[in-house]
Parts: sequence; C-alpha cells; structure tokens
Amino acid sequence: MAVNSGARLLLLLRTVLLGAGLAASSAALAADGARATVPGAAVASGAAPVPAPVKAVLVTGASTGIGRSITEHLAAEGYFVYAGARKDSDLAALNAIKNVQALRLDVTSAADIAAAVQAVTKGGRGLYGLVNNAGVATVGSFADMKDEEFDLVMAVNLYGPYRMTRAFLPLIVAQQGRITTIGSISGILASKDLGAYSMSKHAVEAFTDSLAAQLAPLGVKVSIVEPGNYDSEIGKSASKRLGIGDTRITDRSIYKKPDEVAAAVELALFEANPKPRYMVVPNQHEAEITISKQIAQLVQLNERQPYTYDRAALIKMLDEALASASGHQP
Repeated sequence: MAVNSGARLLLLLRTVLLGAGLAASSAALAADGARATVPGAAVASGAAPVPAPVKAVLVTGASTGIGRSITEHLAAEGYFVYAGARKDSDLAALNAIKNVQALRLDVTSAADIAAAVQAVTKGGRGLYGLVNNAGVATVGSFADMKDEEFDLVMAVNLYGPYRMTRAFLPLIVAQQGRITTIGSISGILASKDLGAYSMSKHAVEAFTDSLAAQLAPLGVKVSIVEPGNYDSEIGKSASKRLGIGDTRITDRSIYKKPDEVAAAVELALFEANPKPRYMVVPNQHEAEITISKQIAQLVQLNERQPYTYDRAALIKMLDEALASASGHQP
C-alpha cells in the first residue's frame, strides 16, 4: 500500500506539472517586466546578455530579523521576492524595497495562504523558491506552559511550513524549484528552557528529509538552514507575548546580524548542487556544541544493543559519509 500511495503521489504531481503548473510557467515568460538577466548567469564573450525569467522567491515572516535579511539580500541580488508579513507598517516598508512585493500573510491562516497563492499566480512569474522562515519562540517548562502557547509554537513553526509547502507546491514543481526551511541548531540540541521551540525545530528536520525524498523524482530540491544565535526580534516577541522582561535567552541584540544566514539561504536556493543542511553559526563554540551533540547521540544509539559497531567500523562509516558529502560541494 505504501508503494501504491507513493506512485499515486508522483502521478498526481506530474499531472500538476504538465497541466496547471506549465500554464503558470508560461505566464511567467510572457509577463511584462518579468524578463531580465538571471543573477550570476554566464555570458559568452562578446555576446549580449541572454534574457531569462527572473526567478521569484516567497519568504515568510519577512518583516524583521532573519526573514527581513533574506528578503533584502535576495532582492539586492536581482531576484524577485514575495515577502510575507502581517502588519500594515511592515507591508509598506517591504513594498518600498526594489524587487519586492509584500503579501499579507499569516502562515496560521488558511485564508491568507490561499490569497497569497492567488496573488503569486496572478503575478505571472510563477514561483521558483519557497523560504519557510516565519517562526516564534517561547521559554518555560512543559509543566508551566499554557496549551495555547504550545499550540502557537507548533502552528507557526511546524504547521506553517507544511501548509505553505502544500499550497505552493504546484508552482514550485512547474519550475523544478527549491524549498528551504529555516530550522535552528535547536533542532539538533535541546535545552530545559526551550523545550517546545526545540520540539518544533526537531520536527522540521524530519519534515525536510521526508519532503526531499518525496520531491527528488520531480526535480525539486529541498534544504534546511540551521542558524545559531543571531540578532532578531523573535525573542522580544516571545517576551511581549508571555509578559516577561528580556532575559539572556530572549534578548537577541547582543548577537551578530543574520547576514550569514541570508547568504546560506541564497546558496540553498540557487547553487547547482545544494546541501541538504546548512548549519550557520556565528562562532566556533556553537559549531562545536552542535556537532558534539550529534556525535553523543550516535554513541548513545550504538551502545549496549545487539548490533553495536566497534570503533573501526564507526570510523569507516564516518569516512564514507565524508566522501559522499563531497558531492555537495559547489
């Protein structure tokens, strides 16, 4: 039954690609002002630049922080960005950026998502990339957390990417594009104060892996970008919502601007052979604790079970994994 279900999924998506999806792609080629030189495209010596459709990308949660940085970075590189936000002031600010069209978009709202699909389709460019960036944080123990707070974190951080991906998949399949979700090193680590947030980001790791396997036969590539600590408004929003003052966890102003995260998103979207995962951290310490956590989990999985591997076997597996990873170099 699983094989049959998978076959039906591929048949359905291929039907979308050959039908409505191609119509959207054709509209992109014909749209006024939708043709320009693809950023970074090579041009033969002495030849004029070859016009090609500008690739369009939708970024959720684009009003501040990482989402705003991604939007500004991609727009400056010449891509067209649909930028999702909720407040009128944020929408106006985003619309003032060249190559950006703001969309009123709350990823927990089915009506907003449907309206965004309609707006992007009407725009005539199609959609090459989706960046699932919108997210919320929370602090506190599971024992003390209100159900409403837990549900909000899952609705935005987990259901948001799921619903956005489903809604925009026909457009992305039509262009054999990319889907990138902003995870976190908290999707690998876990702390006592960030339990619900870490749960949501661990789930997004599995979402990414499964989605990548499902869409690979259709030419759509899927990645996750896993930032460490960067400056954003996510902590302040949590503090305001929870009615608590800024803490070491919620005050992000002490950290670097997320320019490195935006650059990694561009790679995930546009480099020829994107990596499944882009860990982006501001310092060696965060890289070390994240990789060390993965190694510790490997040891825990391996110890005291009937099929334990010895050190030599584990090193051989590591060498093989490192060799295969070289295939993801640009």
